[in-house]
Amino acid sequence: MNEAKGIDTLSKRRLKMWLRLIGVVRAGENELREFLRTRHGTTLPRFDVMAALWRRPEGATMTELSRMLLVSNGNATAVVDRLEAEGLVRRTASESDRRTVIVGLTEAGRARFARLAEDHERAVSAHFAHVGEADIERLTEILKRMGQRS
Repeated sequence: MNEAKGIDTLSKRRLKMWLRLIGVVRAGENELREFLRTRHGTTLPRFDVMAALWRRPEGATMTELSRMLLVSNGNATAVVDRLEAEGLVRRTASESDRRTVIVGLTEAGRARFARLAEDHERAVSAHFAHVGEADIERLTEILKRMGQRS
């Protein structure tokens, strides 16, 4: 009986931990959304698309981009459309398959993202300024373990 109760208690504590983790992520995301909107006149989805393309200098197909961002092709396309209209990304036909479109940052897009990324990093650092180096190391290790499934 005590063993079952202990498991139940552990289960409830895991649930509380999960809810707290979601709360921390949502609060941070909301702060970043507001920061990007007010300081840079952009959105978090636009930042995320540019960040994904920054990591892929050779570009990515819309399907690859959608997978990297964990969003639908339609959502990615809408954001890419707006970024393309501003000259921050370009679409080019694949040399191997003309039906496939490769999306990549333009020079203007790379320059814009570099500025955004610096400010983004400072904003995230400020948000977690109360978390010290030892806590960061410990939390990073815990999160890595949480991400591993047996």
